[in-house]
Amino acid sequence: MTDEKFMKEALKQAKRAYLLGEVPIGCVIVYQDKIIGRGYNRRNTNKTTLSHAELTAINKASKNMGDWRLEDCTIYITLEPCQMCAGAIVQARIKRAVIGTMNPKAGCGGSILNLLQMEEFNHQVEITTGVLKKECTQVLQTFFKELRIRNKMEKLEG
Repeated sequence: MTDEKFMKEALKQAKRAYLLGEVPIGCVIVYQDKIIGRGYNRRNTNKTTLSHAELTAINKASKNMGDWRLEDCTIYITLEPCQMCAGAIVQARIKRAVIGTMNPKAGCGGSILNLLQMEEFNHQVEITTGVLKKECTQVLQTFFKELRIRNKMEKLEG
């Protein structure tokens, strides 16, 4: 139940990205049953590839903890992290990652690579997948369906 509760909070963040016209990915970081960092995708808004939900949430959590180490934290992400975000999760020494839906085209939490659990690194992350998978998948599918329709309309008008 706790995982679902916090994944719902990550979904709220994803919906904030959706309202901005961003790919709807959301994230929260939890320490002792309290959210200490939130983030949502803002790459187009901020015009930088660094504005991923996970990086924003890690920044906020680190400020709240007063440390870059987030060792006893759990990160809740609506979509499996990319290589950059998976690396940041390992570097922050986050204990556990809860992933809503997997990303077979770019996921680095088990789909293409599993950077979160490489034995060669000095830290491995526990992974739980499929929490609120249907809801996490649905928000992404709706976004991309609307984007395709918008693009077709623009081509017809232009």
